[in-house]
Amino acid sequence: MDGWVTRQVELQGPALRPIAAACLAEWQQAHGSGRLDEYDSRFGITAEQPVSEWEGHDPEQLTSEEFEEIWQAARRQIASQPG
Repeated sequence: MDGWVTRQVELQGPALRPIAAACLAEWQQAHGSGRLDEYDSRFGITAEQPVSEWEGHDPEQLTSEEFEEIWQAARRQIASQPG
C-alpha cells in the first residue's frame, strides 16, 4: 500500500472549509457493514490511486503533526454537522 492514501482531508475556499476527511480503514468497515453511502456522504472517500499517479492536483505538503491537527479539526467539524 506504499504511496496509497490511507487518510485524506479536503478543504475548500478561502475559509478552508472541510468538505472531506476520509479514512480508508473506516471506509472499508462501512463498506463491509452496508453503510457505505452514509459514510461517503458524511466523510467522503480517499483517493483511489497512489499519490504518485495523481494528475492535475497539487496536494499541500504537510508534516505529520500538521496533517494530524488539520485532520482532527476537520473530523470534528464534519461530525458536528447534521447528517
